[in-house]
Amino acid sequence: MRAIWKGAVSFGLVSIGVKLYSATEEKDIRFHQVHRDDGGRIRYKRTCSVCGEEVSYDDIAKGYDLGGGELVILTDADFADLPLTSSRAIDVLEFVPAEQVDPILYNKAYFLEPEGTATKPYVLLRDALADSERVAIVKVALRQREQLATLRVRDGVLLLNTMLWPDEVRTPDFGFLDEDLKVRPPELAMAASLIDSMAGEFRPDAFTDDYRAALQEVIDAKVEGREVVQPAEEEATPAAAVDLMAALKASVERARVARGETGAGEPTPISSARSAKQAAKKTTAGKTTPKKTPATKAEPAKKTAAKKATEKKATKSPAKKTTGKKAAPRRSA
Repeated sequence: MRAIWKGAVSFGLVSIGVKLYSATEEKDIRFHQVHRDDGGRIRYKRTCSVCGEEVSYDDIAKGYDLGGGELVILTDADFADLPLTSSRAIDVLEFVPAEQVDPILYNKAYFLEPEGTATKPYVLLRDALADSERVAIVKVALRQREQLATLRVRDGVLLLNTMLWPDEVRTPDFGFLDEDLKVRPPELAMAASLIDSMAGEFRPDAFTDDYRAALQEVIDAKVEGREVVQPAEEEATPAAAVDLMAALKASVERARVARGETGAGEPTPISSARSAKQAAKKTTAGKTTPKKTPATKAEPAKKTAAKKATEKKATKSPAKKTTGKKAAPRRSA
């Protein structure tokens, strides 16, 4: 890493010489603008809109727009006379609990490295800051601009986080904030259940930039002259839910299945509703053909009646034969 700034942390009467390094870097894949036909780089010239001449960096000044086409021109000498008393110092103003600093204020992060003989006071400030469980609020001038920042400890190193000024944070102004919307307790409880079912520990390494990986694969394939394998299509985003409770219940069930807490084959509220709907369709379809039902029931009824009649006749026949045999002796007498 290359130091981008040198100065000192002013901590009471203690001054700690430090070097400033960018703590983060963007991993976006960058492209040049080129001519499609021959691949030639596209260059931009700094030209004056009044005289049309190309202007060098030495002849460029800054202009503040007053409106109506009027400008106030400021030169480097004007900026040099500004009262930046902390131009080479990081002034510690106070120490506050970290939770009192709204994350929306954070801008960029920088590592601080002790310079020369400043290692011991650097380590002293680092350990004292870590034990206090607080962050230092500081002011620092970077690139001709005074900025508010915090100092905290990360991985054994002092980390400087520049911050936005309070008037640089916009106030949300949306119509729904004035509406009297009521959330039912069951809906709130189900939403809390969904949050619990998706709770976990934040591990940054578990997340990847899928778009950047796919774009890099396209570039590598172009270089190697091979075909690009199209990635699998992602599941389409569901439409806005009409029944909020049903959507929440289904979301909870899906989260539990993903965690392996319930069997994947168990019906969700949505699948149960679909099954009930299909069963209702089958029942309705059966009611539209009433002629088949009586015919099916009539055949067993006829067969049962015929069977009973046959059994009755079979029971009466032996009785008649027995009576005839007993009458014969009386005639002979």
